[in-house]
Amino acid sequence: MTPPVIAPFIDTLELDRLLAADAHGDGDVVVVDSRWYLDGRSGAEAHEHGHVPGAVFVDLDLWLAGPPSPAAGRHPLPEPPVFARGMAESGIGDGSTVIVYDDAGGVIAARLVWMLRTLGHEAAVLDGGLDAWRRAHPGSALETAPVDAGTASFTERPWPDAALASIDETQQAAADGSALVLDARTIDRYRGESEPVDARAGHIPGAESLSCRDSVAADGTLLDAATLRDRLTSLGAGERPVISYCGSGVTACHTLLVLEHLGFATGRLYPGSWSQYAADARRPAAIG
Repeated sequence: MTPPVIAPFIDTLELDRLLAADAHGDGDVVVVDSRWYLDGRSGAEAHEHGHVPGAVFVDLDLWLAGPPSPAAGRHPLPEPPVFARGMAESGIGDGSTVIVYDDAGGVIAARLVWMLRTLGHEAAVLDGGLDAWRRAHPGSALETAPVDAGTASFTERPWPDAALASIDETQQAAADGSALVLDARTIDRYRGESEPVDARAGHIPGAESLSCRDSVAADGTLLDAATLRDRLTSLGAGERPVISYCGSGVTACHTLLVLEHLGFATGRLYPGSWSQYAADARRPAAIG
């Protein structure tokens, strides 16, 4: 499988360049709005109220995750036929370059980007998301009309085993240090001070805290590379393989893209994440 050529994060200038080339018939660029909210707000409604012109909405719960369960977690990876259908119906084909944005510093957009890049497709997070697009286009209004993406041809492929870590592998690696297991949730959830959605509070014993939101500046763009690299190397990235998890396997993808952005070795995703782990009362949880 050929690795993607496009960087995992691009800015608005690069997006405009890609769209200009696309308008001249020199590419197939699909802009995706992937907004989703843990508090239950509707990403689809947010899209309807205003989105980047031409952007299609891809529903995380419908196309980017399988059915939730205690055994699999809140957002297990979808079966390959489901993902392929969702991409095709969103106008994303095998030759598309996909630029994904959200309004959360890219931590939600990262899920689709990681999924596509893992399968060898060209995809990137729009750094800074919707707010960055607005700042770069002060005279342009957001679009509210529905976008007809058409239907594309997207080849179904299995999720590569090498990109994933199981619940047992993750627990063992965190315990014995054979991999650097990073928890991408906010520090209060890692410490067990709060747990808004999952069965228990705390974290996998031996896992380190690296909140994905701490990798993003106040304006929603990535922190500078030197700062990000220092944070990761201080935890041992570069010395050990990395496994990333979060609440349900969504924002953990942001950590994996940051690793790629900085030139570290490819990490693995634990898809079930804390929502799966916490549901199994036999597994130990750490607090603090």
